[in-house]
Amino acid sequence: MKIEIWSDVMCPFCYIGKNNFEKALEKMPFKDEVEVEWKSFQLDPTLDSKETKNTTEYFKEKKGFPEAQAQQMIGQVMQMGKGAGIDFNFEKALITNTFSAHKLLHLAKKYNKANEMEEALFIAHFIDGKNVGDLETLISLAESLGIDKEEAKQALTSEDFDYEINQDILEARNNGVSGVPFFVLNGKYAVSGAQPVELFENALQQTYNETVSPLKNLSDKGASCDTDGCEI
Repeated sequence: MKIEIWSDVMCPFCYIGKNNFEKALEKMPFKDEVEVEWKSFQLDPTLDSKETKNTTEYFKEKKGFPEAQAQQMIGQVMQMGKGAGIDFNFEKALITNTFSAHKLLHLAKKYNKANEMEEALFIAHFIDGKNVGDLETLISLAESLGIDKEEAKQALTSEDFDYEINQDILEARNNGVSGVPFFVLNGKYAVSGAQPVELFENALQQTYNETVSPLKNLSDKGASCDTDGCEI
């Protein structure tokens, strides 16, 4: 069974969704039969990779929120994060263009380390406050997973994975995906947003048991981020 997940590293709900999905998958007796493929999605491709913004500043600019509303939303996301076992550190998080981070994700796929890389990128961005658009930061993350430094530098400074990233984004658009996280289960069912563990359990079990076509959404829209910002 194959699970495809569209995600962006600067989406907090993608991190929450990842944790909840993995908790559900761990409970499945068929977990070893499941292949997970991470797909690229850019929430804001207009961001400059050479610049960073803090989270409050970005929410205010992107959504037009006053400071108090931006802080309230951040507080709500932090509470959701705690429920998923994540201690978000939004005070340190640096918002920037994530295209290079997606290059690193695709490089990691070559070595069957995409899931580990996705986790490393989330930790770097949301916990450690690292700049996931910075070349040296990304090379360091690659090395931490045993990927050769020079190969990582080549991937990050070339167009080697540009086609794959753009194909992921195009595929998402063709499937009507406007927000992330977005999970496609065996090409049959869709789950959108950072859903609870129990919903992922039911979706995984149902997908395993059934063959259904065409794609059917198994959930109401959960908390997610789209190109206009994040919604709870």
